[in-house]
Amino acid sequence: MDPSFLALSKLRRRHFDDSVQICTKLLHENNRDQAVWYIKTRALTLSSWVDDTDLEEEGVAEMLLDDNAVASAPRPGTSLSHSSGAGGGSGTSNQSMRPVSSSGRPLSGFVRPGSRSGGGRGAASLEQALQGNRPGTGSSRPMTSLGRRVRLGTASMLSDHGGPFINADRMPLRKYAHRPSLAKVLCDYLLYQDNNPKKALELAAEATIATQYTDWWWKARLGKAYYQLGLFRDAEKQFKSSLRDQDMVVTSLELAKVYLRLDQPMAALVVYKEAHEHHPTDTSILLGIARVYDMVDDSENALVHYKKVLKIDAGCIEAIACMAAHHFYSDQPEVALRFYRRLVQMGLNNTELWNNVGLCCFYASQYDMALGCFERALALADDTNMADVWYNIGQVAIGIGDLGLAYQTFKIAISIDSDHAEAFCNLGVLELRMRREERARSNFESAMRLAPHQFEAHYNGGLLAYNQGKFEPAHALATKALDRYKNHTDSKELLSQLRQHFTKL
Repeated sequence: MDPSFLALSKLRRRHFDDSVQICTKLLHENNRDQAVWYIKTRALTLSSWVDDTDLEEEGVAEMLLDDNAVASAPRPGTSLSHSSGAGGGSGTSNQSMRPVSSSGRPLSGFVRPGSRSGGGRGAASLEQALQGNRPGTGSSRPMTSLGRRVRLGTASMLSDHGGPFINADRMPLRKYAHRPSLAKVLCDYLLYQDNNPKKALELAAEATIATQYTDWWWKARLGKAYYQLGLFRDAEKQFKSSLRDQDMVVTSLELAKVYLRLDQPMAALVVYKEAHEHHPTDTSILLGIARVYDMVDDSENALVHYKKVLKIDAGCIEAIACMAAHHFYSDQPEVALRFYRRLVQMGLNNTELWNNVGLCCFYASQYDMALGCFERALALADDTNMADVWYNIGQVAIGIGDLGLAYQTFKIAISIDSDHAEAFCNLGVLELRMRREERARSNFESAMRLAPHQFEAHYNGGLLAYNQGKFEPAHALATKALDRYKNHTDSKELLSQLRQHFTKL
């Protein structure tokens, strides 16, 4: 078989490493073979290709160097940084529907884009982002710097002569701009493999001029390069221009992602809905709409769009899992169990799924099945999610009244993950039941330090201080608990009792 045809066949079958090896040998014999160069460049690009139409995580560097910050007090529902945890949305996504210290919590099982910080850009504090948080959950994870890409070494692309396969600094980009087939594959290589958006921007600009500003593809690549460089307004202009020339789903997704990075969820919704009018059966657009509604705590509209996704694609894992989590937090574990069983029937087999099935079985009073599911979850768990499984087993132990087992499981969870705030909070409650007030206070303080955005530890610490006669610290902690969840009845009652006491004095 002709080696170049074999390399192309390997590329089509997605055997990228084999294709690169064949092309490398051919290029050593003739380094001017454009067809082989094209195949190797394409194989290297596809081997590191990522779906960047979804919103990636915003890291500490982006938080410190954010030039697109909105006002400190935006209108409700118009900013991602002031959506979660306030209980002010039109849906049920608030602190009361996040049962941390009273019931188990399902794990996500998948990582949705832009969800690691609790549903928004600034849901976690900068201090928390710097020190990290517990791994393996879908609600609070340490944010990683993925927005502005860093050029990594190209050792994997070295040829036998010790040099890089493509040296972008020495390439005549203007010459390649007039050869569309080679220029397009080179642009994707610079963006995805070489992580060099500056050179990709230069090439895309030259190619746009060469095509007399009529090619939507080059405008979209200009927008992608601007986005990777952090120039979001320039990226917005290019994506809009590209959409005027050619209506493409991927371009609409990229433009909506720009608005999300600019903290403008309403503008992103407008883009998604306009794209949905032209492409009513595209599930990626519907998922984008549902994610934005989730980010702004409008779970009712999010649920509507997840249902639309399932009508079009009954096997969408994200939509099924989100529907299951919604029904679980709506006190419908039997309905949630049906969705999770559907995921099991589809062949999914991971820790998060079996953990969630176990919780649903427990709250649906199917105790015999719950234990078996947790055993499977522990068998599949690793250090990133094992602490959460033990935490949920502890919740089950509390539910059946075995406080000794609950105490042991929370201790195990902390031994695996020393930053597990919820385990510290619940361990403090159990210590308080054993009349170990100093240990309970220490656990509450650890929970407050690790998860300052949660209200349970603040309320528990305030109640303990009130019972010990320390009224001023109790008032301060109860106030902080209400700041984090304004509708917490017990915190309001504690503050009322403290005010009556202060009035008597």
